[in-house]
Amino acid sequence: MANLRLPGPTPVPPDVYEAMSKEMIDHRGVEFADMLRRTTANLKRAFQTENDLYVLTSSGTGAMEAAVVNTLSPGERVLGVTIGNFGDRFLKIASAYGASVNELKFPDGDVAIPEQIRQALKDDPDVTTVLITHNETSTGITNDLETIAGIVKGEFDKMILVDAISSLGSIKLPVDEWGLDVVVAGSQKGWMCPPGLAMISFSERAWQAAETSKMPKFYFSLAEAEKSLKSGQTPWTPAISLLFGLDYAVQQMLARGDMQAVYDFHQEIAQYTRDGLKAMGIGLVAKDERFASNTVTAAWVPEGITDEALLAMLRDEYDIIAAEGRGLLTGRVFRIGHMGYVNQEDIDDVFGALKDALPKLGRQASAVGQA
Repeated sequence: MANLRLPGPTPVPPDVYEAMSKEMIDHRGVEFADMLRRTTANLKRAFQTENDLYVLTSSGTGAMEAAVVNTLSPGERVLGVTIGNFGDRFLKIASAYGASVNELKFPDGDVAIPEQIRQALKDDPDVTTVLITHNETSTGITNDLETIAGIVKGEFDKMILVDAISSLGSIKLPVDEWGLDVVVAGSQKGWMCPPGLAMISFSERAWQAAETSKMPKFYFSLAEAEKSLKSGQTPWTPAISLLFGLDYAVQQMLARGDMQAVYDFHQEIAQYTRDGLKAMGIGLVAKDERFASNTVTAAWVPEGITDEALLAMLRDEYDIIAAEGRGLLTGRVFRIGHMGYVNQEDIDDVFGALKDALPKLGRQASAVGQA
């Protein structure tokens, strides 16, 4: 079986697959209503929030779109903070729906600097909302969201929308403690489920914004989601089998006692991954390791080797599926996912393969150069 070391989709445990294999049920019946209410309540515990929360049948990007269209209006001024490819996506969604986006972009490998966000808000008082990614998988960087939210909310009283797709469930993110208005997550990351479900928490401040939002919405209308949830339903046909899996997986995560045990596990295996790569002389994209992601490590492809050749050899000769670079890092970076259903042996297999593959690829590159 392949060692799937992507930042998503991530491996699915056998017991989650077993949970998903249950017989189909009526999505308008009592059994489904009980499951949806239970899953929603457990997700609130994992999000550490009392805010409203909805499970959507979509990718994480669908929840990002829902965050935008349910809170903003065309022409509304927003500050878009981006440190990579997926931060860029959040801004593109807002722009596509007509928001006036003030982009604050940081170089690849850098973390968002809170003081620059503070200055941007001072310089642009018309901004009503800040869009930001918590954990940027294209660069393997986690923003200091606690400090940033303190500025956005505490100093400027702006609304904040957070893409936490690759962090929530793996990296500390107490939604209510940090005052986050809208937070989105995706099933295929640390939740140990296949792709196809997204989760979104929605604060009272977000609902106030929703009352005046003029962006078009239908499938992603959270007003419809709220109306349906009152009777234990979703507005549209849900991915029932995926919900079976998510219901089970979240219960297993919470059974560890509290989410801190999950966060500690991810911190430990991430550090193990980073230390192992550095010991081989492989550089990290993260310029300041204090902000290196605990769910994915982005590393520079060694000089003289192409990412295509490296990833192909890992796949074909060692059955390891790692990820390529994204955006401006395409061709220069490879990424190793370590979230959810993963253990040290999985990472050791990657190290062993790299130690064997890199000398082979170096010799091949040398031979090509001499030809």
